[in-house]
Amino acid sequence: MKRNKIKISGIQAGSIAEELEIKVGDYLLSVNGKEIRDVFDYRLQTAEDFLTLEIESQSGERWSAEIEKDEDEDLGLEFENPLMDEEKNCRNKCVFCFIDQLPQGMRKTLYYKDDDVRLSFLFGNYITLTNMDEGEMDRIIRYRMSPVNVSVHTTNPSLRVKMLNNRFAGDVLQRIKRFTEAGIMVNSQIVLCPGLNDGKELDRTLNDLSQLYPQMHSISVVPVGLTRYRVGLYPLECFTKESASRVVDQVESWQRDLFHKCGSRVVYLADEFYLMAERPLPSYEAYEDFPQIENGVGMVSSFTHETLEALSHIEAGRNSEPAEAGGSDENSEERSYALRQVSIATGTLFYPIMERLAGTVEERLHNVRLKVYPVENDFFGGKVSVTGLLTGHDLLKALKGRDLGELLLLSRSMFRSGTEVLLDDMTRSGLEAELGVPVMIVDNDGESFINTLTGIPEV
Repeated sequence: MKRNKIKISGIQAGSIAEELEIKVGDYLLSVNGKEIRDVFDYRLQTAEDFLTLEIESQSGERWSAEIEKDEDEDLGLEFENPLMDEEKNCRNKCVFCFIDQLPQGMRKTLYYKDDDVRLSFLFGNYITLTNMDEGEMDRIIRYRMSPVNVSVHTTNPSLRVKMLNNRFAGDVLQRIKRFTEAGIMVNSQIVLCPGLNDGKELDRTLNDLSQLYPQMHSISVVPVGLTRYRVGLYPLECFTKESASRVVDQVESWQRDLFHKCGSRVVYLADEFYLMAERPLPSYEAYEDFPQIENGVGMVSSFTHETLEALSHIEAGRNSEPAEAGGSDENSEERSYALRQVSIATGTLFYPIMERLAGTVEERLHNVRLKVYPVENDFFGGKVSVTGLLTGHDLLKALKGRDLGELLLLSRSMFRSGTEVLLDDMTRSGLEAELGVPVMIVDNDGESFINTLTGIPEV
């Protein structure tokens, strides 16, 4: 039988692997005499204090290394394929699937649908549990791989079968209970579709899932996203101001009851609901440990809080410095920060928030002038208004010929992870060439935003 050889693509500096003189391009054959099937096997086997690695060099020579290390200390090996195995693709045909609403001609990777629990563990991806047999569930429990992030949408078996277009999708609650009863933490997501899984169906789902707290750590409710390319698919409608407001009232009622009973709100709404409803966003504290911020849940409150915190730290630092002889504090402040004319491009949904925040920044940083531009999503259609789905096409249409100052700031959420490539394959450098201004990608947190404006290096 052919052995599973896992190619090593990187060695972390100062790591155990570097000390052993393992090289990029070598292959990992086994750990403790056991062949590694995937990342779950690797994590389990390398958690031991005493290890034996079997390595095959690029020349074909095989050798073993015995290792004594601290429990859970990382070996410093990086692999060509983080899963160490083939990805599992999605077997569902969800009625709300965003990928099914993409236009033709985009890069192939955008059309790939994953449904792999290992990606959930490694990168926080959400899975449906329809792509997992009993043996795989047992392995997650045995290996204590936690948390598991589950796309639930509804706990009504017949409705879930309909929404996922998969006759095996109805037992999600039983499958989740297997995990929670075994001590595995679960985060759940509900993509809410008007007239389908909202109203009484949402109450049913929240009731079923919240009873599994505390192992059911969090539940997010996010609105369905619909593009202009939704042709020949299940008829769905967008949320309106009124219907979004009803969802806010419904979920906030659940939050009050759960906080009284559990000491946690458990369920959280995506920021989009509040912005669509034109309702005040919850306080920073209301999101507790921000369990689903990558789902757009609490991102606005977090960004605002971090921005104001960063500004207060700058002001505190200035106030602690003595004024220069013969000069006022204000003059000293003016000398400390060069005048910066900066522009920011954001989606139409977040624009009012960013516009108000920019005014606060200008009040606190006297030498910064900010111009915020709302960008309509022409590429996917006006029903898509979040910043993370803007394309180069949209940015050029909104910004070309405008006064962008000396620098244009764009949120990292617009770019493919780890790259400078937008959804339509336009690059940051391509934007710079078209707009005639430097473009800087800023991490999605307020501290990075303020550090960029002031030139303070990140620690």
